[in-house]
Amino acid sequence: MNPDRLAGLRTVVAFVAAAGILAAAGIFASRDVRPWTPPSSAPPAIAELFSRRVDTLHPGETVSDLFSRQGLRRFSLSPLSSRALFDPRRLRPGLIFSFLRRHDDSLPRRVIFRANADQRVALHLTEAGWEASAEPIAWRSEPLRLEGRITSSFFNALDSAVDEGVLSSGERTRLVWDLADVFAWQVDFSRDLRGGDRFRVVAERLVAEDGEVRFGRILAGEVEVGGVTYSAYRWTGPDGSTGFFDADGRSLRRSFLLAPLEFRRVSSQMSAARLHPILGILRRHEGTDYAADPGTPVRAAGDGIVSRREWSDGYGNLVELRHANGITTRYGHLQGFAQGIAPGARVSQGEVIGYVGSTGLATGPHLHYEFRINGVARDPRDADLGTGNPVPLASHRDFDRERAHLAALLAGEGTALAAADAGDDPEGRHAHGTSF
Repeated sequence: MNPDRLAGLRTVVAFVAAAGILAAAGIFASRDVRPWTPPSSAPPAIAELFSRRVDTLHPGETVSDLFSRQGLRRFSLSPLSSRALFDPRRLRPGLIFSFLRRHDDSLPRRVIFRANADQRVALHLTEAGWEASAEPIAWRSEPLRLEGRITSSFFNALDSAVDEGVLSSGERTRLVWDLADVFAWQVDFSRDLRGGDRFRVVAERLVAEDGEVRFGRILAGEVEVGGVTYSAYRWTGPDGSTGFFDADGRSLRRSFLLAPLEFRRVSSQMSAARLHPILGILRRHEGTDYAADPGTPVRAAGDGIVSRREWSDGYGNLVELRHANGITTRYGHLQGFAQGIAPGARVSQGEVIGYVGSTGLATGPHLHYEFRINGVARDPRDADLGTGNPVPLASHRDFDRERAHLAALLAGEGTALAAADAGDDPEGRHAHGTSF
């Protein structure tokens, strides 16, 4: 066939086909009939496959008691189940269980409980019994920035810097204690802070897939105390060790903690002549008194050896530690001693050596702490407490990059959401939080 005639014939056929399609579409449209399924803006509804009932393991109950209450008369663990993952004898009261039942089942066949912050345990009913499997909980990290000025207390200032919807009261308390621990070698939060001092902190806010929120870690912090600014940046070295360093890469760790208790209120400071609350006479007070609840753990301020563990008149129950370079520390009025604390025993910095009490000449529960150099009482804030290991020279470039990133977060760069704007100041708003 002539090529020109063939091309013309193809054109006619295509035209006729197109006309037929248009005509058919017109007929369907006039009758409101569609020969195809149009795309939907919303996915089709899927029926809920499981119904859920929540129950709690009560004090004195066994797992069998709990399961029986849900209609499961017999509880037996499959031999294939790992006792390390699920041991019914080690479950704590108050643990919440979710019992899942398919709509076509009369009894639950799947049970879930929260093992820890990062893992759930799911129990599946098999012919051999209940078999446990681990289900990881995915947490999304969101940096949270807080800053404020202190007018009454550090806790009040930081607590009011973020509302309940961002972090719960308990999580805010954890953040306060953790920030105090970061600067435990530079600042005694019990007695150094004054009105007008400021703080800034960047921490992790972790959000789970179910919307649960918790505080993760402190990433960076800055506190201004008496006009002096202390900074801290979290950094993990090539060997996997993590610590806090200042802007120049010097470790915040020192040979001695400034306070042998976690952040607590101080009832009395060093004094050359203090009216003794019991004896009623002026006498030298060669230490610092930390008011705290009875039984509060007392920490060793530094590595050392126990030189005394005894009753010592006005000190009551006393522990004395001997450290390097002629330094000794004393801990008085203890309620009791920690296990293993005896003359000659070695202790590490931060190790619990006793518990706050009111033994000896004490009007109430508190710790009497002394820091002595060659037998002379000194204020540890005025002493050389040594330095920790700095960032290795070979890692300074990586550290400087991370420090610059955290410093930008501390400065508020990239802020996307104001979490709160509430302050500790009764006459104005000075603290606010942001997450981004």
